Amino acid sequence: MANLLLPCDGSPNALRAVRHVIAEHRREPGLRVHLLNVQPAFSAYVARHVSREVRADFHRERSSVALEPARRLLAEAGVEHHVHAEVGDRVGCILAAARRLRCDRIVMGTARRSPLVRAIGQSLTGALIERADVPVEVIVGDQASALERIGIPASVGAGAALLWAAN
Repeated sequence: MANLLLPCDGSPNALRAVRHVIAEHRREPGLRVHLLNVQPAFSAYVARHVSREVRADFHRERSSVALEPARRLLAEAGVEHHVHAEVGDRVGCILAAARRLRCDRIVMGTARRSPLVRAIGQSLTGALIERADVPVEVIVGDQASALERIGIPASVGAGAALLWAAN
C-alpha cells in the first residue's frame, strides 16, 4: 500500500494536487494519504509577548482554515486521510513528516513561475526536490500572474540599470 504526503496550504494550486491524488486514489484504492499543513512560527519578539496557548490556538485555527477545502474534497471523494498540522520551517517540517510517517513520496501543487522569479525567489518546491529522500511529485498550477511575468523582470532590470548608471 502506497503512503503519500500531501502538503496543503489551501491555495488553488494545492487543491489541484488534492484533486490529482483523488484521481490516483480511484486507480489505487489502497493509497494512504497524509494531509499536512505547516504554519510559520512567530518571531521571537512576538512569541515573547503572546502566551504559548494563544499561539497554539492561532496556529491550529489557521491550519484548520487552510485544510478545510482539501479535507472536504477528500471526504466527498471517499478518500480516507490523516490530517497533520505543524509549526515551523515549511521545508524542514514537510521532510520530517515524510520520514516520520514513512511516506513513499510527496505530492504537491505549485504555481508556475517565470524563470527570473524562480532564480531569485526561495522555492519550496525546489528545496523539497533537492533535499527529499523520497520522490516529489509536482502538480503544476496556473500560469504566473502578469506581475510575475512582466512586472518583476522589469523591476529587476530597472534596478540593475540604476546600479550600472550609479557606477
